[in-house]
Amino acid sequence: MQRREFGLTAAALMSIGLSACATNPFTGWTTLLDGRSLDGWNAIGDANWRVLDGAVQADKGAGFLVSKDSYTDFQIRAEFWSDADANSGIFIRCADAKNVTADNSYEVNIFDKRPDPTYGTGAIVNIAKIGKMPEVAGQWNVYEITAKGPLMTVVLNGVQTVQGRDARLSSGPIALQRTAGVIKFRKLQIRAI
Repeated sequence: MQRREFGLTAAALMSIGLSACATNPFTGWTTLLDGRSLDGWNAIGDANWRVLDGAVQADKGAGFLVSKDSYTDFQIRAEFWSDADANSGIFIRCADAKNVTADNSYEVNIFDKRPDPTYGTGAIVNIAKIGKMPEVAGQWNVYEITAKGPLMTVVLNGVQTVQGRDARLSSGPIALQRTAGVIKFRKLQIRAI
């Protein structure tokens, strides 16, 4: 009898475990930044990108970390920390991996002090303006960025900030920017949709 109870208990636990895996929101995600190395990324410019305390960060120079791989339709989940002076962003579908700009990519901005706040933190520069720009400096934040065909959606800390539509760029690498202040990224993950 004890063996049968053990067998049923093990089967029940396996069933619960399999159900938990099936509903895990991170199933199918690929980690692009693991907090241990810069493998899979190329640096352009002179920003001092480095791994420190489980995050990739820069606080001097200007430049980008550009993914070696390209992506078409996807969701990104990225944690970031910025100081009050940070001018940064996550660029998607970059057309030129050696010369990344807001004109040849889509920039999801991280820039609390942007002179024109309509394209500040939470906005997609030149595509989707933000109503009231959130201030994110001094704390860890989570961006969830979805790009499916021409539609792009940005969610910051669980709240949708913008949705934009543009069909100029359909695929390309991802780039992380540092222009001013301190920026840190960790747990950057992506999945195809």
